[in-house]
Parts: sequence; C-alpha cells; structure tokens
Amino acid sequence: MDQLIVDKQSNRDLRFVMTHPQAKARHAELVEEIRRHDYLYYVEANPRLSDREYDALYRELRDVEAQFPDLVTPDSPTQRVGGQPIKAFKPVQHLMPMMSLDNTYSQAEVRQFVARVQRLLPHETLDWMVEPKVDGVAVSLRYEEGMFTVGATRGDGTTGDDITGNLKTIRSLPLNLKASRKSASTKIPKLLEVRGEVYLPLESFKKANAERLAANEEPFANPRNAAAGSLKQLDPRIVARRGLDVVLYGLGYLEGGDPPERHSEALQWFKSLGLKTPEKTWLCRSEEDLIEAINELDKLRHNFRYQTDGAVLKLDMRALREKVGATSHAPRWAIAYKYEAEQAETKVNNITVQVGRTGALTPVAELQPVHLAGTVVKRATLHNEDQIRRLDVRIGDTVTIQKAGEIIPEVVGVVLHKRIGEEKVFHFPKHCPECGSPISRGGVSGEEVAWRCTNLDCPAQVRGRIEHWCARGAMDIEGGGEVLVRQLVDSGLARDVADLYSLTLEQVAGLERMGEKSAQNFLDAVETSKKRDLWRLIFGLGILHVGAGVAKALARHFATLDDLRNASVEELTETEDIGEVIAQSVFQWFHEERNQKLIERLRRAGLNFRSELYKPRAAKGKLAGKTFVLTGTLPTLKREEAAARIEALGGKVSSSVSKKTDYVVAGEEAGSKLEKAQQLGIEVVTEEELLKMCG
Repeated sequence: MDQLIVDKQSNRDLRFVMTHPQAKARHAELVEEIRRHDYLYYVEANPRLSDREYDALYRELRDVEAQFPDLVTPDSPTQRVGGQPIKAFKPVQHLMPMMSLDNTYSQAEVRQFVARVQRLLPHETLDWMVEPKVDGVAVSLRYEEGMFTVGATRGDGTTGDDITGNLKTIRSLPLNLKASRKSASTKIPKLLEVRGEVYLPLESFKKANAERLAANEEPFANPRNAAAGSLKQLDPRIVARRGLDVVLYGLGYLEGGDPPERHSEALQWFKSLGLKTPEKTWLCRSEEDLIEAINELDKLRHNFRYQTDGAVLKLDMRALREKVGATSHAPRWAIAYKYEAEQAETKVNNITVQVGRTGALTPVAELQPVHLAGTVVKRATLHNEDQIRRLDVRIGDTVTIQKAGEIIPEVVGVVLHKRIGEEKVFHFPKHCPECGSPISRGGVSGEEVAWRCTNLDCPAQVRGRIEHWCARGAMDIEGGGEVLVRQLVDSGLARDVADLYSLTLEQVAGLERMGEKSAQNFLDAVETSKKRDLWRLIFGLGILHVGAGVAKALARHFATLDDLRNASVEELTETEDIGEVIAQSVFQWFHEERNQKLIERLRRAGLNFRSELYKPRAAKGKLAGKTFVLTGTLPTLKREEAAARIEALGGKVSSSVSKKTDYVVAGEEAGSKLEKAQQLGIEVVTEEELLKMCG
C-alpha cells in the first residue's frame, strides 16, 4: 500500500510503496540520529544541526511511526511527550535508601568534618571529590537492561513518587543507555539505579516567570520551587514545555557488573553511558585542597545554567565509604557546605514615594546600582514609614543588600560605622507627592500602617483604578494597560472607569502610537466587558479589602448590585467570609456620593448588574456545599471560566488548600497547591473530570 514518508534530502512529502522492512530500517536510522543529536545538544552543549534540520528529522520519525504504529518503542524520541495525564502518583520503593546530607556554613566545620573522618580511618590516605550542590529536586532513575523504566522523587528516603512520565520529557536524560553510550565497549548493567538532581535552568526560569507575569499570574519564587512544581504535574505534556534538565552524581544500586572503586570513576562511567554529570568537579587530597575548591566553586557558580547554593564534599573511595558508614539519615562520608547568601553594600541615593490605586503611599529606596548574584539592583521597596524607622534608613546611608533565596533583593540593614554625619533623615511627606492633597492613615480598621492620599481624583489613583478595572481578573479589557491608561488620563479623556464607555474611535485613535485598528480592538473589548458577571464588576471597582474571592462571596449573597448597595453593615457581615472590617469598607464605599454617581453612570452605559452566582439559585446545583481550589492553567478553560461553572452549580472556589477543600483541579504549572493537596489526601481532578462533575 502507499505510505507517506518525508524525503530526507528535500524534506518534501513523497507517496510511494514502502514495505515494512524499509520503514523499520529507516526508523532505526532516525532514532539513532536523533538520539545522537540530543546528546550533542543537551549533554555536550555542542549542537551539529540547526533547529530546522533537527525538526525535519523529528517530523519524519513521527510520520513513519504514524504509518507503522508497531515500530513505536518506549524509548523512541517521540515518546518523551507521549504520556497521558495521570490521576495520582504511585509510590515507588528505592532499591537503596536515598539519604540526605548534613550541612554546614562554616569552613572551620569542614575541617572538623575531615578530621572526624580521618579519626574513623586512621591509617588511610583520604581522597575527596567536590561537586556543585545543585539547588533542585533529588530523583532516582532506574535502568533495566539499559532501558529507563522508573524514575522517582526522594520521598521519605525509602519510598518516593513515581514520576517516570515527567522525567521522560527531559531531553538530556537517555531513555536507552545502549543507544546513548559513547563506546560500544561500555558494558550495560542488568539493573542500574542512579541518583541526581532535576533543575530548571535559570534562563527557563526567567522565561517562565515572564510568561506568568504577562498572564497576571503569581511568579515562581525560585528555580527550585518551579522544578518541584513541574515534577508534580499530572500531565507530562505540560512538563515537557517547562524545559527541565537533570544532572546525575550518585550510584544507588547495581546488578550485573562491578561498581567502580572510586566516585570519580563512577562519574566517568556515567558519562560513557550517556548520562549527564556535573560540569565541574575537583579531586582533592588534603584539607587545603578542599577549602581551595570550595572557594573556587563560589567564584564559578554564578556562571552555571542552574542555581547552586553550595558544594558537596564526598570521600572518593567506595570501600572507605562503607567503612565509615552512615547515621540514620545521612552518610558520615559526605557533607554539604552551604554558601552564605551573597551580600553587597550600596548607597541610598534617595527615597521616593509611589502612589497606588487605593491611594497608599509606598516609600522606595533608590540605590546606587550594585551587582548582586548575577543581577543589578537599583531599587528596593521600604514598604511603609514604620519600616523606615525600624531600619533607621537615611538618604546617603550605606546599606547591606542580599537576595533572599538568591532571588529577591532585600535590605538587611544599615552599615552604621560608615555614616559620616551628612546623611539626611527621610521625613515622610504630609501631602501626596502626585497631587499635593493631604494624606491620612488608619483606614477602616483604624490599625492600618499605610498613609493614603485623601484625593480620590489624584492622577495616580485614577490611573491605578482604571488599570485595575481593565485587568484580566476584573473586567478583562484587553489593551487597557499602563501605557494606554496613562494617555487617557493625561489627555483628560478618562477620569474614572465609567468614562471608558463613552470613548469614541476618533478619540482613542488620536492618541500616540494608537492606530485605528488597535483603537477599535480596545473599544470592542470595552463593549464586551458590559456583559461580565456582577462579581467582576464588584472586584473591578477597587473597594478597599475586596479581592476577587470577597467579590464572589458578595455576588453569591446578593442578587444584584442594587441589593448590595442597599445592604446594611449587619447584612453584609451575614455573608460568608465577610467580617466586620470588610463590611465597613463596602458599606462606606457605597455611601460615598461620588461612588453612587459612578454606579448610575455605569448603569446608563449598560453594564450587567445581576449576579449569576446568586446563592439561592446556585445552591440547588449538584456542586452545592463543595469547595474547589483551581491551580495551574487548564487545557481549554480559563481559570475564571472554570470557577464560573463551579459557582453556578453551587460550589465554592477558594484560593488556598486546606482540610476544608473537597477537590483540587490541577492544570499546567500546578505547584505548591497540588503538593499540599496530595499531602492532605485531597482528591485531585483534571479539567475533563471537572466537566463531567458539572454535567
């Protein structure tokens, strides 16, 4: 029969009679070639093909397998992303326990550690290996007859989670040792268990966070959390897009061969099998060699692709390791030396104050630019006036900066001995720096520490309120970002959110860098927003203390915006999840004359004031009384759409996982919430299962 195949010279589709033996031979060629180029690119960092050429090979392999499905093998390059979502991770028992390491921050304690091991081995000459301590997720990989069969997390050291499907997506991890080994003379053991660390490369981490911020989602705290969250994904196809990598550094179990006598030899053996090993190691023969290696690694580590927070020191000889033994949780022959968080000193050139949409004044330290852990730090928030007083930060002070977890810059303190008497005490302004209006503090609760501008027409507040109204989680008006909103406010076209609904095409298109097409798209999005559900409108109004969760609670309790506007404080506090402070804030907002006028203008503009979440109707739904937590990006539904379906059927959507949670709906980039759900034994469901529950 005719079969579709791609000509490897011209990359053109050809249709001709292709026998099964021909397809089998070509399949073997493609698999071998793709594996070789994977190794060159992901392990050796020495690519020999362009992306286009590589993709052509991959497409041809995929086409051959589509025509001859029986040729698909578990170790085929196409199967790295072929796994289907699973409902839960199965437990896997390690063939040998995965122990943790004792650690120290002191080089003196490193010397004590060496002396302690030497006392246990008084007549032996000790050789040591030093490796980078990769800040990732410890894993165990099992190969049977050269085939990758099982991958697991550390877990409790004896039993971990089976994450085989997710690990298969890592392109530097060979699925078949026989095909990946560098020399045919390298013997493949019958059974091999090897240990390592999965990490998210720093450039992938930055890219992932940029995408999350663009999607108005919370960024990952650090690369390790991102890697851990990725490996906890139930769908390997999602993991494949994350770009994880792995480094292998330890032998767990071996059957069908003699283990190398030295750790340094084991690393060379791993490499000959096609496994990715630490890019830099040191063989040390004395205490001084160890200290020198630790210091050299500290200088090099910021150039690595991964985040590393220390050095691992290990006895090189396997036989000596066995003599030294281990405690109940850690080997006596190894230790981790942790580097102190990198610090830098810099000067405070100035302290400025920013005004947010709620009028809150936030002081910011404008710093003399300083390099810190690979980035340049120029600014740092001082949070509020009280924080400035606690730190006693003055303009002209030299301050110490460090990165918490080597990610987030923070001011640790003031270097007092460097004061020369010319530093200026910062006096918090008595008036708004944007509009000059008086400021006040105390808020609805009377306990608030932030100062706020009292002028609701302050340009900074107006811009902030309109940007908030347009945001994805609120009225979702595409195009209503910072640049356009600033132009609308500065030109006098928008003084509040209601003005957006009277804008004309001519007005918007006349703004700088706004063509007619872009202007029309923005106005179409404004028009579409009129149909948004009531909870979005409530959230979009920017009422103090009213986030998306509170807005939904109010929309479940009140059928219309008018019902909410006319509610007393007592009626508001009867609403689930609404306390006295929030109730007072909502009541006060709706009884401001300017806000009442705003509501009427929105009514005339044709916005929806009715709630689809109104509880008496929704409570009859099949999800009544059930609490859901949504985490990650779902395959087809936006998170807001999934929440709307749940709430329309009487269910409640919470932002955090607790014992009261009934279900966690997990999608792409599900992280700590998924992990917590698994720890608490809460049922985790996919989007497909959620839709079935919704009927």
